[in-house]
Amino acid sequence: MKAVKYIFLFLFVASCGTVVNYDYEKSTDFSKYKTYDYFVDMQTGLSQLDTKRLINSIDAKLATMGLTRSDHPDFYIDILSQNIMNANNSTVGVGAGGGGGGGFGGVSVGIPIGGNQKTRQIIIDFVDKKQNERLFWQAVSESNYHENASPEKREAYFDALVEKIFSKYPPKK
Repeated sequence: MKAVKYIFLFLFVASCGTVVNYDYEKSTDFSKYKTYDYFVDMQTGLSQLDTKRLINSIDAKLATMGLTRSDHPDFYIDILSQNIMNANNSTVGVGAGGGGGGGFGGVSVGIPIGGNQKTRQIIIDFVDKKQNERLFWQAVSESNYHENASPEKREAYFDALVEKIFSKYPPKK
C-alpha cells in the first residue's frame, strides 16, 4: 500500500511540471561519501515546518540509498529555495484592419489568458567541507508549490519531489 502511495505522489509531482537540473564535479568519487549532515546556519527560505518536512524526506531517501546522517560527516547538505513568479505568455490576439484609398491600417490587441504562475525553486548542494567546501553535486528543481496546502499534502509534495531529485544520484558516468 505504501508503494502505491509513493507511485501516486511521484506521478502527481511529475504531472505538475517539476523540472530538475543536475550538475556535478566530474572527477568526484561518489562512493567515498557515506555520511552527511546539514549546514547549521542553513537558510532554506521555507517555513520551519516545511524545512522539517523537506529534511525528513531527504533523510528517508538517503537512508534507502545507504547514506547515514552523522555528527562527523563526509559531506554537508545546503538547501536554498525561493518563490519565482513566472509571467504568463499565453494570450489571445484580437485584430482589426482596413484599407481603402491606397492606405492600409490595423489594430491588434493581445488579451492575457490566466495569471502569473508562482513556482518554487529548491537548490540542494552537496559540499565536501574537508576539501575547502568544494561543491561536488547540485540539484535545482522548479515546481508548482501551494503554500496554503494541508500539512499532509505538503508532506506528500516534499516526498515526491525528493524522490525525483535523488533519482539521478549518484550520477551515472
